[in-house]
Amino acid sequence: LTQLEAAESASAKAYQVAARALSAARAKAAPGLSEAITRAMQGLGMEGGKFEVVVQKIKEPSPHGMDNVAFLVAGHAGLTPKPIGQVASGGELSRIALAIAVTASQLGTAATLIFDEVDSGVGGAVAETVGRLLEQLGRDRQVLAVTHLPQVAACANHHLKVAKKRGPQGTTSSVLAIQGESRVGEVARMLSGERATDKTLAHAQEMLLTTATASRKESEWHSKSS
Repeated sequence: LTQLEAAESASAKAYQVAARALSAARAKAAPGLSEAITRAMQGLGMEGGKFEVVVQKIKEPSPHGMDNVAFLVAGHAGLTPKPIGQVASGGELSRIALAIAVTASQLGTAATLIFDEVDSGVGGAVAETVGRLLEQLGRDRQVLAVTHLPQVAACANHHLKVAKKRGPQGTTSSVLAIQGESRVGEVARMLSGERATDKTLAHAQEMLLTTATASRKESEWHSKSS
């Protein structure tokens, strides 16, 4: 019993040391993380939005230390930040997740990131920003993104077309890797609907060429910088 009590006491002291170090690290990192994610949100259709990391002490020890860490978010200017699960819509959650992933991209260890319609409710320049950020994440890990926007699809290294087909045996889904002219045609379809015109085909070709050129230049710049 004496040995067990001594072991318990030693473990409690070690826990306190580790918990205090963890609390200090969280307190130091929280402001910078809040600012970085807030900054990333501005280009994702959430102008004026704010992200806050709140670290609060708890009374009882827990497996995750002596703190309760909460993510608060205000989707737009003038709103009071509230717990992320209470105020963010599905599309906003995806974009906030993207902002977090981009901000922590150099720290994360996940080999694969999956985004389901992260571009929901956005378009134009914001959609282009989402596409570029996903492409940026894809340089260090595998990124799978479900999208209906041509601006996002054009930024991908690989384009997979998912289609449903009804038949006598029921509905089936197919996934087809497309490239070259097939990809141009698919991006044009995403731009204008089922019937692509010469103008939409030219626009799709230009969009794919522009994003590929921008990606190559940025990769070369990063290679020179490193």
